[in-house]
Amino acid sequence: MEAKNKKTTYLYWTLLILLALFFAISGFMEITKNPSTYPKTLLMGYPPYFILTLGISKICGAIVLVVPNAKRLKEWAFAGFTFDVVFAFISEQAINSNVGSIKAMFVFCILMLTYSLFLKKRTL
Repeated sequence: MEAKNKKTTYLYWTLLILLALFFAISGFMEITKNPSTYPKTLLMGYPPYFILTLGISKICGAIVLVVPNAKRLKEWAFAGFTFDVVFAFISEQAINSNVGSIKAMFVFCILMLTYSLFLKKRTL
């Protein structure tokens, strides 16, 4: 049974770090108005102040994900990231971006898997 717990822990931390990196990079790109993403976000109809706030929130959430023993804050980060990817999917659909929609679905699946491992790890 111990080997299974170790595998679950390793998978959880691997996915958690990948998610934290993804959201931290995404947040940084929004804060710096990166030309590869910023115009597309404006095209979706988001105002600049919202994009900045979203970027800051993503970076804060990414930090919270990797902080040990912050269970309550991690719950909030998972919830916020879930809203983010759901709305990203909707926004990508609104501008007919199939690649962006697929990326949002992929991140959503990784997010849900990581969250389920978080819940499983909490009960161990």
